Amino acid sequence: MRHVLGHPRAAAAILRARLTGKRLRSRQALAALVGIDHRLALPPGILDRFPPAQAGPGDTIRLIGDGLLVSGALERIAALFASEPELQALYGDALVQEQPGGAVLPHLPPVFDADRLAAFDYLGPVLACRRSALDAGIDPGSPAEAALRIAERFGPRAIGHLPEILSVQPGNPITTKDSDARHALHHAVVRNHLDRTGRSRVRVFVGPDKLVQVDHPLPDARPLASLIVPTRDRLDLLRPCLESLRSCTDWPSTEIIVCDNDSREPETLAYLRALEGEGRGHVVPCPGPFNFAAMNNAAAARARGRLLVFVNNDVEAFRPDWLSRMAREALRPDVGAVGAKLLDGEGRIQHGGIVLGTGGLVTHGHRHFPGDAPGYLAALRVTHAVSAVTAACLAVEAEKFRAVGGFDDAVFAVDFNDVDLCLRLKAAGYRTLLVPGAVLHHREAASRRWTSEARARHEREIAALRKRWGPLLVQDPHYHPGFDPALSTHARLRADFPAPGPAPLRRPLA
Repeated sequence: MRHVLGHPRAAAAILRARLTGKRLRSRQALAALVGIDHRLALPPGILDRFPPAQAGPGDTIRLIGDGLLVSGALERIAALFASEPELQALYGDALVQEQPGGAVLPHLPPVFDADRLAAFDYLGPVLACRRSALDAGIDPGSPAEAALRIAERFGPRAIGHLPEILSVQPGNPITTKDSDARHALHHAVVRNHLDRTGRSRVRVFVGPDKLVQVDHPLPDARPLASLIVPTRDRLDLLRPCLESLRSCTDWPSTEIIVCDNDSREPETLAYLRALEGEGRGHVVPCPGPFNFAAMNNAAAARARGRLLVFVNNDVEAFRPDWLSRMAREALRPDVGAVGAKLLDGEGRIQHGGIVLGTGGLVTHGHRHFPGDAPGYLAALRVTHAVSAVTAACLAVEAEKFRAVGGFDDAVFAVDFNDVDLCLRLKAAGYRTLLVPGAVLHHREAASRRWTSEARARHEREIAALRKRWGPLLVQDPHYHPGFDPALSTHARLRADFPAPGPAPLRRPLA
């Protein structure tokens, strides 16, 4: 409350939004002002609503893990296997009690994601699979091992997630010895999975946070990376941005390309002339009405790098390894766009991936959480698949970018061009990844000025996004529908959680 009263103008704006019925806007503005965290704990009594199942799995279904199926779960699993011939395994939501009699935490996983699963076994206490899904003689020691083996054999879409409470895990404190044994087991599971899939050169190690880290190899000769920065004046932003890119990037081969949209201030023009004259960067003139997508496309057409890295002029690097971390993922054959974790001026999360279908359209994951927060299911610590990432800091191989036509500058001149690019890359067979280990500062929209024309254009782009990608905007496969859509992502459960009735099965997009 003291923090709110210390910002009377912001507090008044929140109150006006609330009184005029704009509850979503007021909640998000309050979160931006005071920060936010998870509010997910449930009372112990909720376990009484989910008694354990009495019958075993039978001859056709195999259960892997140490959780207990709840009453009715086995019938749901059997029905899905009967109706989905290609489905080989599935996992659901769970209620986990870490201490006897203590609070209950909902375990709400996303769809199957091998990159995230490599870091830790996020699938939950139980994985159900067909007896025929695993080769004879294979006895997986964990749901993660079973899922990885099944994905190797049948593909990732053979594994489904059912957003219903299928299992419980009552309080059973884990000793340090047990925890260390689990981490060692998972490390071995990931190492064996990579070896079986022809990736023996990939380095695997357990980090200080006990999460498994996977370092994909880089080419011996690091390819040229083209750092593309659009601007219109605002030297107060551009200068620290470019200086940070030069002084705080450990990538050995880079070129800086500035897209200049009619800068007029003498100091800015002198700076850009010096930038080119001293060989510290290139300037691509981009005159005319502001079109963020077209500016980036123009620079990308001039870029010589194998890797294109789009960076807003209000972004600053402060950890030298940000680009090498992104490049490790962006240079993988099946990966398209790669995004970074961005922190706002208060040191809180500004971008942790883009979530579809929240906030009425799209929002940034974990926005306004503390900058050092682990994120739900370690989402702010481990590399994982997301639907989209912001172009404020986005890396993509030039060949892949050009193969899908770059940014759509005719339809999404300013907004949602990054979302659209990521979804088109996905349609072309490339996954989008968030790399939280790559961290930069972002003074979001510090250089944007809203006008009536800009707002009209923004509304047109909203309509275009809904028209082109409407079905995907209904529910993000990487974000659980059990979270409250009226608050910042990952922060609070829906009012009706757990929702009654059957839920649709979720699988990775084809």
